[in-house]
Amino acid sequence: MMETMDINSDVPVITVTIAMRFKARGGRKQIVLPDGISSWAPPRPRIDNTMVKAIARGFRWRKLLETGVHATVEDIAAAEKINASYVSRVLRLTLLAPAIVEAILDGRQGPEITLAKLMKPFPVEWERQKEHFTATPPCS
Repeated sequence: MMETMDINSDVPVITVTIAMRFKARGGRKQIVLPDGISSWAPPRPRIDNTMVKAIARGFRWRKLLETGVHATVEDIAAAEKINASYVSRVLRLTLLAPAIVEAILDGRQGPEITLAKLMKPFPVEWERQKEHFTATPPCS
């Protein structure tokens, strides 16, 4: 901190210098503080709208199957004019553990949880899902 006198008045001017850098993350600027200095506010949740829409779509399609509006995955695919395999993969999202779904809806999911990873086969058991989605892939 440095204190100087303003030429036009008798009030001292205080200059504060903070070491920081700006980093672009997803089209937004983020302040990155030097190591050892904690942020003064927790990061805002980053809600991934694509994942949220896919989960919502999966639950909507499951309801259509359960209520008999559509009898098969192929019926949904034909009605939506999309591929049946995509419908199947999105429907699988309804098997996600509630804690994982809530984290995604709140924007609290870790960077390892992506829509691409969610669309691949994952364990049905909720405890194994937690391990599956938090495990780091081996380096190649």
